[in-house]
Amino acid sequence: MNHRKRPVAFLFFVLIVIIFCSCGGSDRHGDKDIVKKAAQVEEHMSDDLKRMLREEMDNGGKLNDSVLLNYGKLLGDLYEKRDYSACWSDKEAWSPAGDSLYDFIIHAKEYGLFPSDYHYPALAFIHRVLREDETARHNVLLWARADIMLTDAFFSLAKDLKLGRLTRDSISLRTDTAITDEQYAHLLTKVLDSGSTSLTGVLHALEPKVRGYDSLKLYTREFLSTARFRNLTYLDYPYKDSAVFYSSLAKRLKEVGYIDSSVTKIDTALLASAIRAYQRANDLRVTGKPSQEMVTMMDNNDWEKFKRIAINMDRYKLLPDSLPHTYVWVNLPGFFLQVVNADTLVFESKIIVGAPRTRTPLLTSEITNFITFPQWTVPESIIFKEMLPKIKQDTNYLKKQNLMVVDQNDSVLDPSKIRWKRLNKNNFPYQLRQRQGDDNSLGVMKFNFRNKYDVYLHDTNARGLFGRAFRALSHGCVRVKDWEKLSGFLVRNDTIRYKPDTLKAWIQRQEKHTVYGFQRVPVFLRYFAVEGRKGRVVFHDDIYGEDRILRDRYFANKPIY
Repeated sequence: MNHRKRPVAFLFFVLIVIIFCSCGGSDRHGDKDIVKKAAQVEEHMSDDLKRMLREEMDNGGKLNDSVLLNYGKLLGDLYEKRDYSACWSDKEAWSPAGDSLYDFIIHAKEYGLFPSDYHYPALAFIHRVLREDETARHNVLLWARADIMLTDAFFSLAKDLKLGRLTRDSISLRTDTAITDEQYAHLLTKVLDSGSTSLTGVLHALEPKVRGYDSLKLYTREFLSTARFRNLTYLDYPYKDSAVFYSSLAKRLKEVGYIDSSVTKIDTALLASAIRAYQRANDLRVTGKPSQEMVTMMDNNDWEKFKRIAINMDRYKLLPDSLPHTYVWVNLPGFFLQVVNADTLVFESKIIVGAPRTRTPLLTSEITNFITFPQWTVPESIIFKEMLPKIKQDTNYLKKQNLMVVDQNDSVLDPSKIRWKRLNKNNFPYQLRQRQGDDNSLGVMKFNFRNKYDVYLHDTNARGLFGRAFRALSHGCVRVKDWEKLSGFLVRNDTIRYKPDTLKAWIQRQEKHTVYGFQRVPVFLRYFAVEGRKGRVVFHDDIYGEDRILRDRYFANKPIY
């Protein structure tokens, strides 16, 4: 250990000793409850547990003013039913279940969880003291504190593995919003009756049964094996307060060595020089000024990556316990669509999704039909924001975009005879429709599913855009590269009405048909910006900033341990 850090570490150790070896109050035990024989532990344990839980209830859920318990009332009821006997130790030794639970907490990051949420710092100290100090092993107070924290941690783990930490929203398919006290008690009884072999099984059984979750968890272990976690200042950009931002930026540049740690006063010139040095070292455009690209890179350290892993593992917990037998899965930041049948990936297609300003919504629905050579009716939002100003400048814009103007009687009008200058969003008695054909923005096929946003899956006449890496480009609908495969899959079981070459023939003849009557297929439009794919954890661009929002809301100040 660096000798300059020793005083800090020593003071921290002294502080922990004071916290966990002082009890407050004046009971018969004082600040310790030392027994001479292991046989005395059980009797003393009962008294200590009872007193601690009573004091915890009087202290707003805090255990000895240092540890905040999440399930204080449940703990009190549970220990009372157990006649205040220990759950995780026996006399002066940890039980197999106790060792197993402590080990689970140590490795909580492998499940996208934070050990600090399960009293790890306090438990780690007690564990070390009881292992290394023979006198401490006779102090029943330490065993009792650890027992209460382990039980509280077990309940917290059960909740976080089952339901996660994200708030349910309008698209969540889970209807259960809590685990009842009876369920918690049942889980604990199951573990304590069976020992360590049952604990991991009981906790694993609470996790999502979704292939994406399993893959992400699997490769998260490999990510953790090489991750370097450091406490680094997080930067918000674009910033609201320039003074706060530049102060944070200077601190961050100090943390990574671009400004000497001994410097106390940082002027504009020094800060600009440090920014240029960082930009050169990381192959960024050297300007001496911060940019979104630079801040994104600085915030993309391993600790922040782990927070994104945690967020996306929790997103799986918003899904039902099991997905349908057959479904279409659309991952917006991943820019792909998957068709899954009997838990087998049938095929995967590139997609184009809504741009950040015109986001594709998250939703759950069912594909009800699809149309060959569809006609596109332009949404009013696109008309007024994009098209009408261009039409007012030059009505030839309509011809270039293959658009026709239709009145309320469904009659096609001559654009040159319309007084466009007088039209606006409060006065527009027309529709703009794009003529069907290969030049149509919907391409040659459109897949319909009920939703309040009027979005759908479709082909496109700009197929070259599928070659781009960043494909958040549309007005909100999802363009599918392999639309032909999707349509063939939907009618695969109806070979009488739709022979293998029927759809191809319609496309070749440019015929408009509405195809329905097949078994409806559930479709999920979801946002998973981190996934386990191709043997590793893949971090997609946070195209709509959803990960950042959840990071700030739930995980901004998580400590690294």
